[in-house]
Amino acid sequence: MRRRRRWVVVVAAGAALVALGGLGASLVIKSPAQAAAEAGPPPRDMLTAPVEYRVLVSSLITRGQVVAGQTARIAPQISGGEGASGAVITKIAAQTGSEVKQGQVLLEVAGRPVFALKGTVPVYRDLRPGATGKDVAQLQKALRELGHGTEGDPEGSFGAGTKGALTAFYASIGYDPRPAQDDGGAALDAAEATVKGAERALEDTEDAGTHGGGSPDKAVGRAREDLADARQAYAEAQAQSGPMLPAGETVFLEGFPGRVGSVQGRVGDQVTGTAMVVSSGRLLVETYIPEYQKGLLRPGQPVEIHSELSGVTATGKVTSVADTMTTRGQSSGDGGDKGDGAVGGESGYLVRITPGEALDPRLTGQDVRLTIEAASTGDKALVVPVTAITSGADGRTVVTVADDGGRQRRVEVRPGTSGDGYVAVEPLGKGALKAGDLVVTGVDAGRSPLDAAGGTAP
Repeated sequence: MRRRRRWVVVVAAGAALVALGGLGASLVIKSPAQAAAEAGPPPRDMLTAPVEYRVLVSSLITRGQVVAGQTARIAPQISGGEGASGAVITKIAAQTGSEVKQGQVLLEVAGRPVFALKGTVPVYRDLRPGATGKDVAQLQKALRELGHGTEGDPEGSFGAGTKGALTAFYASIGYDPRPAQDDGGAALDAAEATVKGAERALEDTEDAGTHGGGSPDKAVGRAREDLADARQAYAEAQAQSGPMLPAGETVFLEGFPGRVGSVQGRVGDQVTGTAMVVSSGRLLVETYIPEYQKGLLRPGQPVEIHSELSGVTATGKVTSVADTMTTRGQSSGDGGDKGDGAVGGESGYLVRITPGEALDPRLTGQDVRLTIEAASTGDKALVVPVTAITSGADGRTVVTVADDGGRQRRVEVRPGTSGDGYVAVEPLGKGALKAGDLVVTGVDAGRSPLDAAGGTAP
């Protein structure tokens, strides 16, 4: 019994020593997380970000479409003469995507050519001998550029020189020009016959007066007046005869080479609307912006143009911002649209962008990404996150600066350009704010590992 009691005492004493040792170890040994928590500062209750010194650009990113400076829709109409029963396509001389040169025949309708000439005045009438105007001067210039002189005719006057040049041009493309008069020359022949009759009547009158012994002055005078009138009528008929340029046989493009955008029909089809779309001029980019973005844009702003399809990146500038809202596809009403005029129904304020260098014609019609520089600080400036800016009831705009010890001070600033979540600021007190200062951007709603370690929020 004594031996058993002794063992019990020994075991109990050993257990007590082990328990005391564990308690002592628990007071000395700590986990890394507990040690870091006890050694670090208490959890922070605010988020901060550093003040930066850099160029700040405010950009508007949108989508646009590459279009030609001018797009013309060819919708030939047959008016009078042989073949007037219908405008049937009898030949297609240019395919979609092909290049167009001045004087080139694009298609043939009812056996008559439709060709392209250079000019900016839209076609609105047939040009006949005797016509005058800017459209006549435009025709004369185009004919001269093709090597057919209009000598003898004043600028803008469709006379004998223009007749000869137009006849020569039609011959060069393998066609006869349409006559200005559809009577087969009957009016001119009749006027010529009248002149001959008046000449004979004058001769007979003069002869009768000589042989009759009477006074022929009155009769001869009348005969001479009749002859003068006949000659005047013949001159007018002659001036009005000759070749004409039908409105339906030409399209004027602002520049060459042009490009066939689409062919809407086949040989044998009857034309009921647009048969071909042709574009010309320098490639532009068009976009439509909503009301709330209109005030951000103005002519001259830099633009980056990027095609994800081809990988091409180019620069340009805003050329114009429309004052009224329009819908893509509305025509300018001059027979040739400015821009592609594609049907799409997109509405907004039309913005046109001119590339700094000519774009590859293969980009025509592509949808591209536009990054428009709406505003910039120009040079480097102090910038802070937008969330660091606060405004008081007194109307002052301030940022709150926090130092390493957690002390805070308010600095009044004047805000400027904003973009990408930042705003440029100008401190109203000299030296009150500098790059690297920490500004309060918000309150920490919960303790994060970063805050527990004493870090700052970005």
